[in-house]
Amino acid sequence: MSSGATGNARAPSELAAIVPAHNEAIRIASTVAALRAIPEVAEVIVIDDGSTDATAAEAVRAGARVVRLGRNEGKGSAMQRGIGSTRAPFLLFADADLEGSASNLRAIIVPVLQGEADVAIAAPPRSDGPSGFGLVERLAGWGIARLTGRRMERPLSGQRALRREAARAGFAQGFGVETAFTIDALRAGYRVVEVPCEISHARTGRDVAGFTHRARQGVDVARAVADRWRRR
Repeated sequence: MSSGATGNARAPSELAAIVPAHNEAIRIASTVAALRAIPEVAEVIVIDDGSTDATAAEAVRAGARVVRLGRNEGKGSAMQRGIGSTRAPFLLFADADLEGSASNLRAIIVPVLQGEADVAIAAPPRSDGPSGFGLVERLAGWGIARLTGRRMERPLSGQRALRREAARAGFAQGFGVETAFTIDALRAGYRVVEVPCEISHARTGRDVAGFTHRARQGVDVARAVADRWRRR
């Protein structure tokens, strides 16, 4: 496995936006541009998670620094690589498919920078809710509630702003990363808030590909909850 960096690296900044991306050449440039338009974002780092398309080239063209992974390692691993690629004291995680709506993530940046929260999670409206039947989201919400006593409005949201030290809470592999991080952060005593935020994703359909994706997500979420249940 190999990795490398392309694009113009900048000096350590106050807040770095980290974008895990796998085969998102169609959307990544507009997502990067929207993040760069947020005044508090000093740098956008795209972790190209083993893409086979032009994700890296499009991200660089849009002004991001790109870290390329030699193979697809999964979202959790890509997020960890992003943390290791910057010394910024504040981090913003954003999904690669948000496009122009990524500019609205300023809503979760502000409370963290102002010291009102250690972790702020975007809670998009229900109109941007699950593409399937919501089973995985309910599983994640159930696991978080049982293990922490906290009920989350949008437990699978990948859009999170946080103080760097909160990243020590831990990252699970694959698609269980958000559930695992929320549980670990709450257990560690970090101040976690949800903030209403108008964002939109590319939606997976109710077809074979869509159900396959959600099945993988469900397995990863179940594994993350089970691992933490054994350690409770």
